[in-house]
Amino acid sequence: MRQIQLIYRRIPNRTLVRYDILIEENKGNIVAYSIFEGLRSPIRINNEIVIANGFYMVYFAPIGGNYDILKVYDQGDNFKGYYCDVLDYVRFEKDTLEMLDLFLDVWISPDNKYFILDRDELEDALQHGYIERGAYTKANVILSNMVSGIEKGTFPPVFVRDYTLTPSMREEIEGVRHSL
Repeated sequence: MRQIQLIYRRIPNRTLVRYDILIEENKGNIVAYSIFEGLRSPIRINNEIVIANGFYMVYFAPIGGNYDILKVYDQGDNFKGYYCDVLDYVRFEKDTLEMLDLFLDVWISPDNKYFILDRDELEDALQHGYIERGAYTKANVILSNMVSGIEKGTFPPVFVRDYTLTPSMREEIEGVRHSL
């Protein structure tokens, strides 16, 4: 396992840079581990906290794709659900993973109920000229494809659904993370 740099861009001028642990690169997918830190407040869906500081994620980013999937766990290793970002691109080169966010997100609960998030942010970005109509349309098409896949049972992909982070793997990752 090795460390990778994540550069997560958000229009108009926000950039998150952090260092995560690469678990594997599998068939054009990056699988990495990180911990939620710096959230101003927990994310709630139907009054349940689904993401909070200290929760961890195993995330999947298809290189050349237009989304990522965060498989979210609380501090007790309980699976909370999937947080999916609609992205303009996913690039991976020389241990640097770069993504450009297109505002829309989807939360998928363990029972496969889904919630579309941040539609208002996409609308605001278009209204304020931060994105052009083409990017707005692209975001909505990606979202529509995700929702269609959720409803058909094909999204998240089987590879993501079946991915298991064993306690020994998590211990190893935490050991690597703390030694960096």
